[in-house]
Amino acid sequence: MSTPGGEGPLPRRIAHFDLDAFFVAVERLRDATLIGKPVLVGGRGPRSVVATASYEARKFGCHSAQPMVQALRLCPQAIVVPPDLARYRALSIEFHNVLRSISPVVESAGLDEAYVDLTGIGDGPGAARAAAEAIRARVRETIGLAVSAGIAGGKTAAKVASDRAKPNGLLDIPEGGDAAFLAPLPMRELPTVGAKLAEALQAVGVRTIGQIAELDVRWLQRRFGSSGATLSERARGIDTNEVRAVPRAAVSVSREVTFEADVTDLDELRQTLQRHAERVGSDLRHAGRRARTVTLKVRWPDFSMVTRSRTVVRPAQTTAELASLASALLDEVFAELGQRPVRLIGLGATNLVEDAVQLSFENAPVLRDERLDRAVDAIRDRFGDSAVSRGRPGRERP
Repeated sequence: MSTPGGEGPLPRRIAHFDLDAFFVAVERLRDATLIGKPVLVGGRGPRSVVATASYEARKFGCHSAQPMVQALRLCPQAIVVPPDLARYRALSIEFHNVLRSISPVVESAGLDEAYVDLTGIGDGPGAARAAAEAIRARVRETIGLAVSAGIAGGKTAAKVASDRAKPNGLLDIPEGGDAAFLAPLPMRELPTVGAKLAEALQAVGVRTIGQIAELDVRWLQRRFGSSGATLSERARGIDTNEVRAVPRAAVSVSREVTFEADVTDLDELRQTLQRHAERVGSDLRHAGRRARTVTLKVRWPDFSMVTRSRTVVRPAQTTAELASLASALLDEVFAELGQRPVRLIGLGATNLVEDAVQLSFENAPVLRDERLDRAVDAIRDRFGDSAVSRGRPGRERP
């Protein structure tokens, strides 16, 4: 994009917006007595994990993806609230709609965060900041939630800036200032630096992002392969990745659950696979995709795992097809290894293709299943996941 006078390209202004403690904030909209108190969103079972921790709970060391039992040991006074995913998805759609009302170039990074290209929005050097403030105000007014934002020349610095702006803040990095902003920060704040990479860098005396930038890129490439060059660029504030307004096509869809207690009942396992098939099928239909390969994942109490896959001639999409394949794969596993307690069970759909399969008269049962699925999808999209439920799998159809 060039300036109106043709002087050259406009400086990139990329923003990252992140709803603060999203799940907790939604629950506080519903129950104001939770405001100001340590709150953990998640299950209470021995194997449950924290989906979101309020800032009050984070002061005690609680965080997302942490075992709930550990979080409650750190903060026993925390209030545990079960998640309401249907409500979170609905508000996420509203949040993304607000973003698109300001800029057409929005890339979702999850339910509660997104990148927005603000390059060329408005006039003058403060236009991007004004647009970001307008978005934050509109989210607060229309949804009732606080959103933090970071603005920079690239996606990496914008993401780090929004993290630094939390809670409920805005950090605008000056044009050309991405490298200077990143340099003094701890290296773990760089999105590409995980625990193992940080350990390796610490071994050679690296502590800050700026120190990564000073390392010889050839050494980084020899030590970490092709990711070493990317690491060097990100540390120097170089990130030319565009904000993608069109989401990437899904390459796989999956669902899994870890049981609160190991499950031995075969009927319960089949019912769980049926629920997985409903969600995986719905995701496929919404994405306009079908799966050539269906995979079953089973984890035993000793944490060992087995997977089984089946590739079908006609790509599958209906709940009935997916559930039937999953059930057959489970039978294969138990026939081969013997029936035993199950800790986790999952269902995945891979080898995806476009939803362009032509069905003939001979496929009448499948056509009926597809019509049923789409009717259920429409009801759930409008009224929530609990608005309609199916009969137990295995019963004969009338």
